[in-house]
Amino acid sequence: MVKRIALFNHKGGVSKTTTTFNLGWMLASKGKRVIMVDADPQCNLTGLVLGYKGLSELDNYYQKHPERNLQAALAPAFESRPKEITAVECIETKGRRNLFLLPGSIKLSEYEVTLGIAQELSGSIQTLQNLPGSFSYVLAKTAEAYNADYILLDMNPSLSSINQNLLLTSDYFLIPTSPDYFSVMALDSLSTVIPRWADWSRKAQTLQILTSATYPFPNVSPKFLGIIIQKYRPRSGVPAKGFQKWVNEIKTTVTDKLSPVLNRYGLLLPESTYKEAGVGKDFCLSEIADFNTLIAKSQSARTPIYALSPKQIGSGGIILKNTIKSRDAFKGIFNDLATTILALTR
Repeated sequence: MVKRIALFNHKGGVSKTTTTFNLGWMLASKGKRVIMVDADPQCNLTGLVLGYKGLSELDNYYQKHPERNLQAALAPAFESRPKEITAVECIETKGRRNLFLLPGSIKLSEYEVTLGIAQELSGSIQTLQNLPGSFSYVLAKTAEAYNADYILLDMNPSLSSINQNLLLTSDYFLIPTSPDYFSVMALDSLSTVIPRWADWSRKAQTLQILTSATYPFPNVSPKFLGIIIQKYRPRSGVPAKGFQKWVNEIKTTVTDKLSPVLNRYGLLLPESTYKEAGVGKDFCLSEIADFNTLIAKSQSARTPIYALSPKQIGSGGIILKNTIKSRDAFKGIFNDLATTILALTR
C-alpha cells in the first residue's frame, strides 16, 4: 500500500522543494515507485522537474495539458462538475525511472476558502461534504494508477486549510528546518497548531456525512518521522558556531516541547521503531549543509545535487575535484536519509 509523507513547515526558506526532489530521487534509485506532489501554488517543484524558468513557460504547459495538475484533478468536487475525480496523468522525471511528478497549479489557492468553510463542519456541510475527502481521494486514485510505493507532498509555507487537510490525511510527516530563530519559533507554534488540527481530523472521522461522502474522509492518524536541519555553513564537517547554537535550539524544542505534545495525541511511532532506525530522542533525521553553488547547477540540470556529472558541474582542476567531493558527501547524506525513512515506514 502506498505511503504518503507530507513535508511541512509553515516557515518558508527551509528547502522543502529541494528536499522533496532529492529524497524522491533517492527513494526511486532504491527501487521504489515515487510520486512527488506539488501542493504549493508557487509551483517550484513543477518548474524544477519540467525545467521551466518562469510563469510564461508554466502557462504554456497548462494550455497544452489543462487536466494534468492537482487543481484540475480536484475540480469535479470543488466546481460541482458532472464527472468523478480520476487519477492524474503524472510526468515521469527525466533521468530517473520510477519517479513521477503530479504537477501543481497556482489556481489551487482558489480552493482555500471553500475548503476552509467545509472543514469548519458547520450546518452547511451538506452541500460541501465531498470536499474534505477529495484531496485524499485523488492521491489514492493516482497512486493506484501508478502502483506507487510512496507519495511525497511538497506543501506551501502556511497554516492554510489545504495544508491542514493534506497533513492530517497523510500517513507520515517530516518537518524541514533551517538553523535560525524563526525555525525555533515555527516548531514552538506547531506544537499548538498540529494538535488543534488533529482534534479537527478526529471529529471529521466521526461524522457520517463525511465518511459516507462520494469522496470519503479517511480514517488516518499521521505519524511524525522527524526533522531535517539544513542550510547551515559547515566548518570542519560540522555546523559553524553561530549555526550550531540554533541547531541545538531546534533539537531542544523538538525534544522538550513538540514531541511530548505529538505523543499525547498519538502522532508518534512506537519508540522501538525510532530506535531500530537509528533516530535519537531529538528526532533529527539528517543535518545537511548549504548546497552553495551546487544548487544552481542542480536546478539547471534538473538533477539532484548528488547525481551531477562532471560535465554538469562544468568546472575543472582542483575546483572540480573539490566539488565532486562535496557532491559525493551529499549523496551519502541523502542515501542515509532515505534508508532511515524506509526503516521508519516499513
